Amino acid sequence: MRLGRDDVIVNFSLFNPQQPLTMIPRSAFSRHLLRYNYSPSTHHFFSSITSAQNAQSPAPQDPPVQPHRIDPRWLTMMKRRIGRCMMFGLKPAQVDNAGKILQELARDWRELIAGSEGFLTDEKRRSLYRHNVVWGEQDIMGKTCILNRHVNNVTYVRYAETARVNWTRNIGIHIDPTNKKEWLNLLKSTGIGLILRSIKINYKFPMKSPDKITVYQKLVHDPSSSLSSQSAFELQVMILSEARQRLAAYCYEDIVTYDYVKNRKTPELPPFMFDQFKTIWKQQLKAEAEWKQRILEIESRVRTLEVESWDRADAVEDTGSAKK
Repeated sequence: MRLGRDDVIVNFSLFNPQQPLTMIPRSAFSRHLLRYNYSPSTHHFFSSITSAQNAQSPAPQDPPVQPHRIDPRWLTMMKRRIGRCMMFGLKPAQVDNAGKILQELARDWRELIAGSEGFLTDEKRRSLYRHNVVWGEQDIMGKTCILNRHVNNVTYVRYAETARVNWTRNIGIHIDPTNKKEWLNLLKSTGIGLILRSIKINYKFPMKSPDKITVYQKLVHDPSSSLSSQSAFELQVMILSEARQRLAAYCYEDIVTYDYVKNRKTPELPPFMFDQFKTIWKQQLKAEAEWKQRILEIESRVRTLEVESWDRADAVEDTGSAKK
């Protein structure tokens, strides 16, 4: 693909990894970016300002030197920062680098959000993937029902329950097939099973239909530590909104292993569970460290683009066809 002077490579699904990058005029890119990202709090990022005004705008701080988790707006801000770089003009190699970062964000946003908190996110681990949020799961309130509708609070409990069943099945089928029968029997009430003792939900924003959710679980405590109960374990559940590409809710589940034959709690976790949980805990710590480092690398690459484009004394915004 040959780049013209005013061409920008971009994918306007913001950014669907299945859709190839396309080449459009820079001026058209600027107009679309203004329309897509406009909000009172961020308009100054994309308005047509003079270089003198821009020089007075505070530059983003350099990325931290220590890996960290990401806040809910991290994905959005990364995209906007890259968009601003493009509006001030990038060389072909820099445009290519910006496109690669955007594709990585589109492909790995779930892993970046969940993995940086220690959730295991590979295909064999995820308990719900792009599960449909349907109209009937919403509350309809008042005369302005179309505006006030949102997913009923109890529905999140059902999401967590379905995800917990799939999480248990996935371990037996994909992770620990040697003990597949024992893992699948945990879902029955004929031997050793699982009972939900309590659940707490921390809602982040009201989801609406149409949407899809992806759900991950992680162990809250090291099974070998003093914080872990002998007969119970705690799971943290992350529910992600696909439409908003952000966290919709956390659930915290306290789960007991119960002996249905003896009608009482088991004195301790069954050995097959305890051994697997020790492995899962180590994998969670490794995943958290790796995805935090990945976040740091992305921030460093974006910061380099900023320094090479608008965040310099002689930077002038490229207005494309609007230039005289």
